[in-house]
Amino acid sequence: MTRRPAPLAVVASVAQRLAVLLAAGVAPVSAWGYLEPSPVVARVVSSRADAPHVAEVILDASRSLPALEAGGWRGLAAAWSVATEVGAPLAPSLRDYAGSLRSLAQAQRDVEVALAAPVATARMVMVLPAIGVLFGMALGFDTARTLFATPLGWACLVVGGGLIALATRWNRRLVRAAQPSEAAPGIECDLMAIAVSGGGSLDSARAVLDEAVALFLLPAVPARVEGVLDLSRRAGVPAAELLRGEADEARRSARAAAQEKAAALSVRLMLPLGLCILPAFMVLGVLPLLVAVISSTVATF
Repeated sequence: MTRRPAPLAVVASVAQRLAVLLAAGVAPVSAWGYLEPSPVVARVVSSRADAPHVAEVILDASRSLPALEAGGWRGLAAAWSVATEVGAPLAPSLRDYAGSLRSLAQAQRDVEVALAAPVATARMVMVLPAIGVLFGMALGFDTARTLFATPLGWACLVVGGGLIALATRWNRRLVRAAQPSEAAPGIECDLMAIAVSGGGSLDSARAVLDEAVALFLLPAVPARVEGVLDLSRRAGVPAAELLRGEADEARRSARAAAQEKAAALSVRLMLPLGLCILPAFMVLGVLPLLVAVISSTVATF
């Protein structure tokens, strides 16, 4: 069975191939026609929009997607929009952006790997109550009647079901907390680097950046962008390389944080297993069997 690639990996692949095609001299709008089909790519191709309006098509096509995937497409749209507005080369920034998305896609896969063992264990344990009931019946004890036709059995069903439901919700919360929260770390530095590469002043480039942040629903521009621009003014050096370096640092920090969360997830997922799933097995599988054994033994005297 072919495994569906992570959504951010799809966006990364599109960004990387666009970068290669643009660097090879393919026209920006024509480059989309050479990409593997996806809902967003198909929307861009079918729209037949010119280069300045491609970003708007991407933004509109991403509105119905999950938050993290939509954020990845919005970052790509913002980079495209800024580059076409200021006349800057887009290929290098798309290549860096693709690397950033691949790092976050790997973090998503790390979360899935961390989740695999606890989920498999939980599923196995959740089957054990049924096995316990069948085992008791095979030994001649009426565990099914104890579980489904007595007040004690009903109490076991309520408590065991509640513990399983709690474990399910707890697992989901832990997994959500371990997922990358930002699709494009450092994107504001990348966008500013693209804007200043167009040859305009820093003030005009900053205006273009603010417009892109507002239009494409990106995070607010952090203080580090202003810090880099101030360093560029004081040192008299081009701001573009400083901004790209700052973007790389933001991506490395985000990747390290995502890897740390994924590593911690495999340990944290043992808490619902030990505190909820295993007690649920005892309540649903072991206790009814013990009650049935005791009742049968007492009845023989």
